[in-house]
Amino acid sequence: MKKLICIIATLSILISNAKPQDLTNYDESKVPSYKLPELLVSLKGKPITSSSEWMEIRRPEILSLFEESMYGKIPGTLNISSYRIIETDTSALGNKAIRKQVVLIFSKAGKELNVNLLIYLPKNVVRAPVFVGYNFDGNHAVSDDPDILVTTSWLRDDSAHGVINNHATERSRGIEKGRWEIGKILNAGYGLVTLYYGDVDPDKNDFTDGVHSLMYRKGQTKPAADEWGSISAWAWGLSRVMDYLEKDPDIDASRAIVMGHSRLGKTALWAGALDQRFAIVISNNSGCGGAALSRRCYGERLGGMNRYFPHWLCDNCNKYDGDENSLPVDQHMLIALIAPRPVYIASAVDDRWADPKGEYLSGYYATPVYELFGRTGLTSIEMPPLNHPVMNYIGYHIRTGGHGVFGYDWDQYIRFADLHFKHIKPVFETISGI
Repeated sequence: MKKLICIIATLSILISNAKPQDLTNYDESKVPSYKLPELLVSLKGKPITSSSEWMEIRRPEILSLFEESMYGKIPGTLNISSYRIIETDTSALGNKAIRKQVVLIFSKAGKELNVNLLIYLPKNVVRAPVFVGYNFDGNHAVSDDPDILVTTSWLRDDSAHGVINNHATERSRGIEKGRWEIGKILNAGYGLVTLYYGDVDPDKNDFTDGVHSLMYRKGQTKPAADEWGSISAWAWGLSRVMDYLEKDPDIDASRAIVMGHSRLGKTALWAGALDQRFAIVISNNSGCGGAALSRRCYGERLGGMNRYFPHWLCDNCNKYDGDENSLPVDQHMLIALIAPRPVYIASAVDDRWADPKGEYLSGYYATPVYELFGRTGLTSIEMPPLNHPVMNYIGYHIRTGGHGVFGYDWDQYIRFADLHFKHIKPVFETISGI
């Protein structure tokens, strides 16, 4: 009996000390019952019945709720102090592209932050539309192009991939090229603008560097509980890229598409919500804190994210660890903040961590806001079959494979952009109301 009691006590200790990620649910039958926050009822109980009421009343309320309870407020304004075009090559990639390398410079309180942009533009397009997105490993990692400058620091040491003393080396050139179908993008008449996310804020639980340190009040050493975590900082950086694009005569900034994968997919959605200049928003496998409904408690959960990546979200979000039903928002509301602009959500069948069903349902439950604008979102609560994209003003696909960005994904993103920018309709899509 004593032995049994000892075993039970030991198990209780192990369970109580278990890591949140170790308790991940991958069983659909164990998804708890939940009720989503009201999308079209104001905080004062007023039904929202028109697009103008959405834009003037409910949208600002929801944006503030996300700032206060999840991503954190950006504490002030910091504009580009200056920028330098470091290099321009009109015959890049075998004379198929124009390449620009630009550094954005931010200065405040005696500190300076440099953010490096890599831009590829198709040679045969005047003022090209562009895909805008962060990369994970440095600009030089997105292509084998030997002329891309290696400027990246703050990477985790990984000698096998050429990262030594937190700085990238030549050995890491091109290691991320599989995620960036630059040839497909250019051939379709689009440009690519990419930057290393660590230039804006290094991906570590340390707020002494990156953009945060330029924005502190006197005596401040970390963001307040309702102030920006890294995702909000990265979203801020994407808006500053937009500031530059509006000045570049070779780029049509009115047709800029923000795209992100994984944690940067969360960032792309938040950037698209904050900055309505992004014409299209794309989330690739963004999961918890991105497109997936938090209340489903499937795959990654807020508690795990806040424990292992405590710098991503604001400290106020910690109070909802294990209590997602108390959140004043859920992620269908994030998708709705992008309305009436097109938004695309992509999932992968083997990426259960990102909760594909939860990602789809966010788009479905955001659809009533798009309907206020006379636009069609996701019309069925049932997910489409594998590799059968749905493309309306909300687009969605679930593909075979796992967590990543592949050629199939880029094929759909280009077709979605063509649909809305060029009115070219892919033959396999579901369209109604465009």
